[in-house]
Amino acid sequence: MKTLEVGLGDRAYPIHVGHRLLSDAAALLGVRQGQRGVIVSNAIVAAHHLAPLKSSLQEAGMHADVVLLPDGEAHKNQRTLDDLLTRLLELRVERSTTLIALGGGVVGDIAGFAAAIYQRGVPFVQIPTTLLAQVDSSVGGKTGINHPLGKNMIGAFWQPRAVLIDTSVLSTLPHRELSAGLAEVIKYGAIRDVDFFAWLEANMASLLARDDDALTHAIVRSCAIKAEVVAADERESGERALLNFGHTFGHAIEAAQGYGEWLHGEAVAAGMVCAARLSVRACGLANEATARLGRLIDEAKLPTAPPAIAAERWLELMRRDKKVESGNLRFVVLERLGSAVLRDDIREDDVTSAIASASTPRD
Repeated sequence: MKTLEVGLGDRAYPIHVGHRLLSDAAALLGVRQGQRGVIVSNAIVAAHHLAPLKSSLQEAGMHADVVLLPDGEAHKNQRTLDDLLTRLLELRVERSTTLIALGGGVVGDIAGFAAAIYQRGVPFVQIPTTLLAQVDSSVGGKTGINHPLGKNMIGAFWQPRAVLIDTSVLSTLPHRELSAGLAEVIKYGAIRDVDFFAWLEANMASLLARDDDALTHAIVRSCAIKAEVVAADERESGERALLNFGHTFGHAIEAAQGYGEWLHGEAVAAGMVCAARLSVRACGLANEATARLGRLIDEAKLPTAPPAIAAERWLELMRRDKKVESGNLRFVVLERLGSAVLRDDIREDDVTSAIASASTPRD
């Protein structure tokens, strides 16, 4: 097992990464006799992974209730949040009760948001069961729900007490979901670590084959980068915005297509291609770097082109992005592989040209 730390002073917390950690969850989370918890999950994840987690917690003396949410991005909304809050009230959950999110990004985001607002804040723990959640959404304290007019527009920063990443749970993850998680892994190399990007180029086949050593390395390096950025800029006032490379385009794709039609990682993958094409125009990114990014995304079995969306619709959706400031669109672009910047001076015609370029098949 490897342990990282998100350095946030007295709110610092560990990220534990290892194989078959669910059975040791109580010890890793420091569960005490008489402590109370609520495990928030969904039926699909619970069928595979709830038993060892619940057994570990109960053997350590925790009373653990279970609340199941509907599965899928389409349910990451106000109704599901309200249903969860109602169950917490019915269970008479107290401020000392720990919410334990066992699932992918949808479960983690909703459970975390509920933890942030229930009785003005209760402790929670992230136990992510998808690769995307393990390397991205479980770390950093972003919680929230979608709105029909924009993704993740309603939420709160609420840091977990710990993140427990069990790599063995990835054995049950569908191939499409595994690839979706690799989009966020690729993002870290593209924006921050060109050597890691090169490692991904050399090891993509092993990652797709679910080699545990390869997956562990990719998860640990991704989480280390995320932890560094979050510790430096918890509330996304500067550097943390760089983690949104490809996301302004990606969130527009998700909203335009209907949440759940494109997986988040799939939309981010196509969004990174759009952002790379924009980077060529905005800051002279080398065409070879753009080509390398596109090839790696393709090798990860992810889309390299966005869906057909009218130019004005793209702009309408992107103008609702959280990075918009003083009415100006801001984009994360690459100066080179491993180095990203946030720009607020990009012309809209360059944005639409980049999208058109990304939409054109290339040899």
